[in-house]
Amino acid sequence: MYDVGLYGGSFDPLHMGHMDCILQAASMCRRLFLVLSVGTARREIPARVRYRWLYQVTEHIGNVTILTLEDSAQEKAAYSLEDWRRDAQSLKDQIGEPIDVVFCGSDYGPDSCWALSYPESALHIFPRNEISSTQIRRDPYAHWDWLPQAVRPYYVKKVLLMGSESTGKSTLTIHLARRFNTNYVAEAGRELSEKSGTDRMMLSEDFTEILLQHKLNELHAIEHSNKLLFIDTDALVTRFYMRFLEDPAIERNGALADALDALNTYDLILFLEPDVAFVQDGDRSPIIRDDRERYSQQIKDLLTLHHRSFVCVSGSYYERYAQAVQLVEALLR
Repeated sequence: MYDVGLYGGSFDPLHMGHMDCILQAASMCRRLFLVLSVGTARREIPARVRYRWLYQVTEHIGNVTILTLEDSAQEKAAYSLEDWRRDAQSLKDQIGEPIDVVFCGSDYGPDSCWALSYPESALHIFPRNEISSTQIRRDPYAHWDWLPQAVRPYYVKKVLLMGSESTGKSTLTIHLARRFNTNYVAEAGRELSEKSGTDRMMLSEDFTEILLQHKLNELHAIEHSNKLLFIDTDALVTRFYMRFLEDPAIERNGALADALDALNTYDLILFLEPDVAFVQDGDRSPIIRDDRERYSQQIKDLLTLHHRSFVCVSGSYYERYAQAVQLVEALLR
């Protein structure tokens, strides 16, 4: 058992090989210092994201402290032994006590910069697994099983389905979630709009709740998604219904909808055209039923106004499903 240990890396991204090393190292030391290397001049996953990953996977241990170490090298290969030794001294000063052991992978050896920068410390080398962070960055979906649960949400692709009433959005959302073995976010407004029995008697507070609840549902769902998250409707559709249903507080709720839209990011937006039969399911509007193209275009105009690119999906229910699957498969590639 060592007293103080050190294990560092860029963790860009953190993967299961890192996890195994961290857990072994933590069990071999009284205190383990994890050092997150941050290249301020390199394209890396944001440091705060990587710091949170390290915290989430080690918070149960109790003897792990996370430190960050910044450098301005354009490339890791440009890092000299002098740079390594300077940073090593910075870490020694932060830790304030002797470092008994330095842990690293077998891509480093006894003559590596780790060994040369910490000559007074033992060097413990973990056998390197066959997967590297570089391979994962190139294709995270092909290496999904190598990503810890805490890391996966960063790579989840979000697919939004939009359209006017009775275009098959909700059913297609579930179909796609089943097809790709993942989860989905249901339209929050479907239930919340009927607190008065009909959406024609909604209160302004109902629109506020719909907007906030839908975003919260998305934030919670993405933590458990399998590569993809399918989302039925978003803030812009709610904004459309504020006007259609004459929300008395449309300015206030409209500002909230715009703010949420500014926060939202999607990798693919599928817009379902109103060219399937209208089905009266619940409290669907006969006004929209009688002029479907007009109201569908109004939602498209909102998307365009908010600089959202979208792909139109049309045809029979089978054709819509086939088009959507093809587009999502292309997204993952």
